[in-house]
Amino acid sequence: MKFLLFVEGDTEHRVIGPVLKRWLDSQLNHAVGVQPVRFKGWADFDREVEKKARMHLNGPKQDQIIAVIGLLDLYGPDFYPGDRANAQERRTWAIKHFEERIDDQRFRMFFAVHELEAWLLADPHCLPTEIRRRLGGRPPEDVNFGEPPAKLLDRLYNHHLKRGYRKMVDGTNRFRALDIDRAYDACPALRAMLDAMLELAQPANA
Repeated sequence: MKFLLFVEGDTEHRVIGPVLKRWLDSQLNHAVGVQPVRFKGWADFDREVEKKARMHLNGPKQDQIIAVIGLLDLYGPDFYPGDRANAQERRTWAIKHFEERIDDQRFRMFFAVHELEAWLLADPHCLPTEIRRRLGGRPPEDVNFGEPPAKLLDRLYNHHLKRGYRKMVDGTNRFRALDIDRAYDACPALRAMLDAMLELAQPANA
């Protein structure tokens, strides 16, 4: 049995599945699969998610799928209504927006607040020493729309390592070193996703 993980880009496709699987397997009696499905950015996700979710959930292998999990960065998309200004308002609206479109209990939508790199900020030990020393004490999901986590890392990398933060190279390596339990404790939006996945997996894992 497995989850399908709908993601918006190459870094997510490469490393996020194993990160989530590592946590789920530590909580369950039997391992489950987490199979990423890559979209070409958030706009492609918005256009195609309904068709692809239904294709998988109603397809010949539907009995092998625990659920389809959608995951986007909260920072980046422009589909939010103008009166949704803060993170909680946008997240609440967008979850409802996607889940009502697919209208299937086996589809769940989640957002990284404000980007996946918030999970890295939650575990400074996975980052270079020069960067770790300068992160400060803000909760990771409070690193916001003004300077979201990847931009913060890019600024710190440029200043202290004399090169930018590269999502495909640095992101891949850092996510592989991430202590997901630290991120779970520090990031409520991530915790909500993992708890929901665990609840969905338990009947299939009995």
